[in-house]
Amino acid sequence: MISAVPVDFPDSALEAEVRDYLGRVEESLAATAHPDDELLTEASRHSIAAGGKRFRAMLVLLAAQFGDPKDPRVIEAAVAIELTHLATLFHDDVMDEALVRRGHPSVNSRWSHSVAILTGDFLFAQASQILARLGPDAVRIQAETFSRLVTGQMAETVGPRPGQDPLDFYMYVITEKTGSLIATAGRFGALFSGAPAGVADQIAAACEQIGVAWQLSDDVIDIASDSAQSGKTPGTDLRQGVRTLPVLYALRSTGHAPATLPADPPPTDVRLRWLLDEADLTDEELLAEALTLLRGHHAMKESRADVLNWLHEARVSISALPDGPARAAFLALCDFVEKRTG
Repeated sequence: MISAVPVDFPDSALEAEVRDYLGRVEESLAATAHPDDELLTEASRHSIAAGGKRFRAMLVLLAAQFGDPKDPRVIEAAVAIELTHLATLFHDDVMDEALVRRGHPSVNSRWSHSVAILTGDFLFAQASQILARLGPDAVRIQAETFSRLVTGQMAETVGPRPGQDPLDFYMYVITEKTGSLIATAGRFGALFSGAPAGVADQIAAACEQIGVAWQLSDDVIDIASDSAQSGKTPGTDLRQGVRTLPVLYALRSTGHAPATLPADPPPTDVRLRWLLDEADLTDEELLAEALTLLRGHHAMKESRADVLNWLHEARVSISALPDGPARAAFLALCDFVEKRTG
């Protein structure tokens, strides 16, 4: 069940090819199993069957257009990237004690935290087996990526150091935890399609920039959109106490530390600071009030500006790539992220 990113590919032949290859990736994911352990097989297939955007796999396939997209290593690389991503979701759900993943019971809620952790480890092992077949460069890049991933997750878990700027810290976490694997998706597509030297670096940079922009766009959408627009419950991060980009900008401008407050702050700023800092936002009325005040706050404009800055950098990286349908598709992806941000 693929819920592909609804990007309008400028070239219909390219779109058809990518969709076909995504189908092959999905078939390989569905075949993921442990020959001797029924529970590992059932638990791993449980989340795979829930579907997803397969965003990272799509980036592998798009990046491969700069070389030979029919190289069989490209599909294997896309599968390895998706298995790695799925494994991180298993571990995330344990850390967050999440009950649902993509509208289905999470593995940790259906079975246990231990089963979820071990199944995530199993998917990492499956990805590693694929990468070992692809050669030492694949293993090295994956190891470097995984190191960044874990470092970002650890930083998020521990929180900013004393005196560390919360915004700088947040951007570091996103870049390491989210951007790193998306960058590797682009790199793998170029590398295993035999793309010209230097193209892999350019694509990796563009994909990381798009990945960060996508996450920041999600931050804006969580505040700005209603359920009908986004398909998600607004304020989910707020309800869970997660401080995303708009919240961090709002706290900075309303004076997160009392000593930094202006002499006579606007009453709405005082109220918003209290809501974000002290209120129980699992209360639906308080959550609704916080959303209303945030939507009218200039923190949203600053957050959207950050998304546009990352997309600008991505477009600069993409413009250095060889001209053709694949480059146009990457630019269309940037346009889509900008449009969805509002």
